[in-house]
Amino acid sequence: MSQASVLVTFLGAVVVLAVLAKRLRVPYPIAFTIGGIALAFARHLPRPHIEPDLIMLLVVPPLLYSAAWSTDWVALKRNARPIAFLAVGLVIVTMLVVAVVVHAVLPEFTWPLAFTLGAIVSPPDAVAAEAIFERLAIPRRVAAIISGECLMNDATALVLYRFAIAAAVSGTFSLARASIAFVIVAAGGTLVGMAVALLLEGVLRQIGRLGFGDAMIASVVFLLAPFAAYLAAEELHVSGVLAAVSAGLLLSRRSVSFIDPETRVLGSAVWRLLTFVLNAFAFLLIGLELPSILAALEPHVRDYALYGLLVSVTVILVRIAWVFPATYLPRSLNARLRRHDPSPAWQPVAVLAWAGMRGIVSLAVALSLPYTLGDQPFAARSVMIFLTFCVVFFTLVVQGLTLGPLIEWLGVTETSRSHRRETGLRIRALEAGIVRLQDDRVQHASALEREIADRVLEEYRQRIDVLRGKSDQEGGVEERESRIDRKVQKEALAAERDAIVAMRRAGEIPDDIYRSIEYDLDLATLRLS
Repeated sequence: MSQASVLVTFLGAVVVLAVLAKRLRVPYPIAFTIGGIALAFARHLPRPHIEPDLIMLLVVPPLLYSAAWSTDWVALKRNARPIAFLAVGLVIVTMLVVAVVVHAVLPEFTWPLAFTLGAIVSPPDAVAAEAIFERLAIPRRVAAIISGECLMNDATALVLYRFAIAAAVSGTFSLARASIAFVIVAAGGTLVGMAVALLLEGVLRQIGRLGFGDAMIASVVFLLAPFAAYLAAEELHVSGVLAAVSAGLLLSRRSVSFIDPETRVLGSAVWRLLTFVLNAFAFLLIGLELPSILAALEPHVRDYALYGLLVSVTVILVRIAWVFPATYLPRSLNARLRRHDPSPAWQPVAVLAWAGMRGIVSLAVALSLPYTLGDQPFAARSVMIFLTFCVVFFTLVVQGLTLGPLIEWLGVTETSRSHRRETGLRIRALEAGIVRLQDDRVQHASALEREIADRVLEEYRQRIDVLRGKSDQEGGVEERESRIDRKVQKEALAAERDAIVAMRRAGEIPDDIYRSIEYDLDLATLRLS
């Protein structure tokens, strides 16, 4: 089979697995995991040899950059203490415990190799958890902590991974020297990422001032950002992953002042698709590599599967054993903290403890393991990839499929409260628009301008009335009125769409104008979804 056929097979498998995930209502990483296993048993598929450094470059920086871009900066600062406990403390503890367990059951794993595996499987991944949270309105703080943890713990784990691999190559390790180097590498990566972000911002602003800026060019620049930050940092021997994270955080925070709505809409679609495809790529790639990995592990595949189960149970238990004390112990010892941030109920803490699915980053780092250590073949590479896959598979299937039912069973949802908050924020935004329109109306000189301003003002007031459930109606009638309002608007938009399609078929409208009108209608339809 040619490489082109592999590409077609890959894209076809992505479509089938995505449909399967929607049909079974499971997070798509679980479907991709199962699809990867299916590919392992497919015949006549070539087994590609992809350079490990290329896998790391293609997968990790854009995923971390995308996660950083969508991170709530205010929530990240507000929950800095619990996020640090999880993203730094728990990652280090998990690495240490996994290393001890692996070194005990697999003596051929030297301490550096055991720590390398521990660093690879230590960071949970937010993709599966967020796919579940989309269907269930869990407390906002729990979602913010998990999102912040999964952003920062990848950076922590990958920096630790780098030191563990270096120790495996050199055969020596100094804790004092590594601690100093850790700080330098982390700080250096953060500064490089910020510098790249400011440089790219300057480029975009200059392009805009020259009159050459548009949504496509800006999207390409934003697509360049994670790779530029990562490669620049790696060239300076500091943390490329932290550079990608800091670039994403800074550009996201500052982008509101220099990008337009069209760029935001286009960029959001680009990054959603890219994240989706990169997840599929890593999970299906492991399926293509599994046959050669299993062949290298013969005749002890069953034994290694049991070791993988042991490591999986270890990472789950370590998280549970860490989360509860880390939540309640600081408050019991610090009265000021207890007054400022009272102890939460145990139910949301249990959700936090169970939301430890491993995923794409662990898998990508395992696949990026070098084929040689120094001048010697890396004999443990196949074992590490297999054990990592076991952990990813076990945690995704067991925790991923039970997290939703656990949330509902514990009653850790706040659907009505979340909807009320969203409604309140929408009303505040509309009221700000009314204030601006009223100020502008006073300045309008002509009767036509005042008439148009009055018409727009009336539309804004009607939207606020629908949100508040006015018009002398209460309770469930509010939701029914909102549904009817959306239905009527969608029918009108559908009529507009039918009209331009008919004009296009009759040759009355050029295709470029048709596409422009269609784009506006699509945006209006999405607003009603």
